Amino acid sequence: MGLDQTAIDRLRTRARREIDEGLLPSCQFALAYQGELVAFETYGDATDDTRYVVYSATKTFVAGAMWALIGDGLIDVSKRVADYIPEFAGNGKDLITVEQVMLHTSGFPSAPLKALDGGTSAGRRAAFLKWRTSWAPGTRFEYHPTSAHWVLAELIETLTGTDFRDVVEQRVTAPAGLPKVLGLLPFRAAALQVTGSPATSPEIQSVFGVPELPATEVTIEALTAFDSPGVQDVGVPGGGGVMRACDLALYYQAVLNNPGDMWRPDVIADARNNVRNAFPDPLTGVPANRTLGLVRAAGDGKDHFRGFGRTAHVGTVGHNGAKGQIAWGDPVTGLSFGYCTNGLDQHEIREPRRTTALGSLAAECATL
Repeated sequence: MGLDQTAIDRLRTRARREIDEGLLPSCQFALAYQGELVAFETYGDATDDTRYVVYSATKTFVAGAMWALIGDGLIDVSKRVADYIPEFAGNGKDLITVEQVMLHTSGFPSAPLKALDGGTSAGRRAAFLKWRTSWAPGTRFEYHPTSAHWVLAELIETLTGTDFRDVVEQRVTAPAGLPKVLGLLPFRAAALQVTGSPATSPEIQSVFGVPELPATEVTIEALTAFDSPGVQDVGVPGGGGVMRACDLALYYQAVLNNPGDMWRPDVIADARNNVRNAFPDPLTGVPANRTLGLVRAAGDGKDHFRGFGRTAHVGTVGHNGAKGQIAWGDPVTGLSFGYCTNGLDQHEIREPRRTTALGSLAAECATL
C-alpha cells in the first residue's frame, strides 16, 4: 500500500474550488497515513494555525473519553444512566441506558440545554430533571445533536471527579499527541460566515422527496452561536470542539492504531467494529450503522449518506460535523482524513454533495 500523489492533487483541486469561487471563506484538509501527517493545506483567509469549530465531529473525542472509562471499569454501558446520575430519572427516562445515549436511540433528541447553562454540573443536572422523552427509548434512531453528549459529559465528571473537558484532554487528545480541543483554549476559532442561499422547495423535493426538510435544533442561528467566545469556552461536548483538520486526521490515526494502548484493545475494537444501531435514519431511510460513538461504513452503496463519500471501504469509521466538517479513518488502507471550513453554506443540497465529493476523492489517495 502507498499514497497516490495524482489522487492527492485531485483532492487539492476540489478543496480549492469553492474558495476560488468565493463561496467559502476558508478551508483546511489533512491526510494522515501510518501514524503520520502526509498532507495538510489551508486555502482562503486562514493559515495552517487557524482553528475551526468542527461541530459534531467533536462527538468522537468525547466518545474517546467514554472508551477510556469503560476500559477502566468505571462505567457499564448496559446500566441505566439514572444509576449514575439520579437527577436523570423521571419523565420517561428511568430505563434509558448509557448505551442508548451513545447510540442516539434514547428518545430525547431535542431536549433543551443552553450552552452556558451546560458548562457546569449543576446546570446539566437541573436540565435533566426537566427533560422528557419523545418516544420509547431503544425503539428507533433519531440523531441527538447536543442532548446526548451533555449526558456523557456529566457521566464523565461524575465518575472521575474531574471536569469532562480536562478528561478529554488527559485521556484522549494528549495521549494522541494533540492539543486540547474543548473548553478554555489559548486560541479562537475562525469567524463563522453564512454563505449561499437555501435550496428551493422544488430542489429539496427532487432530492429528498419532500418539499421541506424537518426542523431540528441545527439551525443557522444555533450554528453561528458558536462564534461566541463564551460558548467556545464551555466546550459543548456534542459540537463545540475547536481544532484543525490535521487534528481530526491524526485523531483517527489513533482510533485506527491505538498508540500506546490509549484504550483497552477490546474496547477500541468494539468501538470500531460492533454496529449496535442499525435503525433507519428517519429522513433518508438508510441504516444508521452506529457503534459506541462512531459511524461505520457498510459498503452498501449508501455510505455517502453516512458522510464517507462513495469510495469508502467497509469498516471506515468517523463522524462528520455540520456544514461540511469531515473526519474519518479507513482501516483497510490506514488512511485518515480531516476537512474543516468556517463557511456555513445554507444550501441543503450543495453542502452534502461537497462532502461526498471530498470524501470520495480522499479515500482514493491511498492505493492497495
